[in-house]
Amino acid sequence: MIEYENLGLLNKSFFEEYEKSFSNTLKSGWYILGKNVLTFEKEFAEYHSTKHCIGVASGLDALILALKAFNFEPGSEVIVPSNTYIATILSILHSGLKPVLVEPDINTYNIDPKLIEEKITSKTKALMIVHLYGKSCEMEPIINLVEKYSLKLIEDCAQSHGATYKGKLTGTFGDFGAFSFYPTKNLGALGDAGAVLTNNDELSLAIKRLRNYGSDIKYYNELVGYNSRLDEIQAGFLSIKLKSLNTINEHKRKLAQIYFDNLKSDFILPQEHSDYYDVFHIFAIRHEQRDKLKDYLMKQGIKTEIHYPVPPHKQKAMIGILDNESYAISEEIHSTELSLPISYFHAEEEIYQVVEVMNKF
Repeated sequence: MIEYENLGLLNKSFFEEYEKSFSNTLKSGWYILGKNVLTFEKEFAEYHSTKHCIGVASGLDALILALKAFNFEPGSEVIVPSNTYIATILSILHSGLKPVLVEPDINTYNIDPKLIEEKITSKTKALMIVHLYGKSCEMEPIINLVEKYSLKLIEDCAQSHGATYKGKLTGTFGDFGAFSFYPTKNLGALGDAGAVLTNNDELSLAIKRLRNYGSDIKYYNELVGYNSRLDEIQAGFLSIKLKSLNTINEHKRKLAQIYFDNLKSDFILPQEHSDYYDVFHIFAIRHEQRDKLKDYLMKQGIKTEIHYPVPPHKQKAMIGILDNESYAISEEIHSTELSLPISYFHAEEEIYQVVEVMNKF
C-alpha cells in the first residue's frame, strides 16, 4: 500500500530532536508564551526577512485575528477565491464581514486577477488571497489593484510555506501573511498551530494583544481579545522542522518532477512557470473521471485525496449566507481534482510506481 500521508513516517527523522525539545520544555515549567515561542517567532520572521511573526493557535485564528486587527466596519466586504478551503471564508464570517467570491484561474487554481476588479465596490475593504496547493498567486496585478483601490491585503499561506513569486516569498506581499502549521503542511507541527507575519509595528502589536485576551500586561486588557496562543511545545517542534523546510520542499519538488516527466497526457497536471517556485503541499491533477480514477488507484493499493470535494458555495453551512451565483470554474475544479501522494516520507520509487499504475488507467 502506498499511503497518501503518514504523519509518523513524515516526522520520523525529527523524533530524537522532538523528544529532547519536549523534555526541556516539560522540565522548564513554562508552558505558555515562553522562550520557544519567542525563538520560533524570531526564526520564522528571519526566514521571510520580515519584521514581525506572531504565533497563534491555528491557521484559522491567524486569518481571524488579521481581519480583526483592521477593525473594519461590520458588513464590510472581503474578496476571496471561490474554490478555497472553507476556513478562509469562515474567518471572514467570524469577523462580522461579508465574503465576496471570485473565480480562480482554471490553470493555476488561484484567484484570477482579471476577475477581481469587477467585484470591488465601495464596501470592499480587503482582498484575502489564497496561495493554494503550494503555488503563489499572480501577485503583480493583485498588488496593482490593492494600491489602486487602497485595499488591505491578507495572504492565506496555509499551503505555501517557502513558495515564491518572482523570488519573493508568499506571506511577504501584503499587510499580513497568515500561516497554518497543521501537521500535514510542509512545515507542520504535531497539533494545531499558526502564525501571522507583518512588517507593520502597530498591526503586530494588535495581533499580540488580540491573541492574548486583548492584553499587553497581565490582567490589563486593551482590546476585546481571544485566547489564541502558539503552544510552547509546538513552537519547539516547529523550530526544529523549520531548519529542514527547504529540504522538505526540494524533496517534494523532486517527486513532483517525476509526475511531470512521466504521467501521460490524459491527466491535467499543475501549471509550471519560471515565475513561480512551487512547494507542492498538494500535487493536484484533474481528470474527467476523477472518482473512477480514485477508486481504481485504491484497488491498486494507492491512496489519494480530494481537495476539495465540495466548493464553499455548495456547503450546507453556507446556505443563505453566500450569494446564489454560479461558480462554474470552481465547480469544475472541485469535481475533477485528485491529490496524488507527494509526502516528505515518500521515496522516488513509490512515485514511479504510482505513475506506472496511473498510466494504465
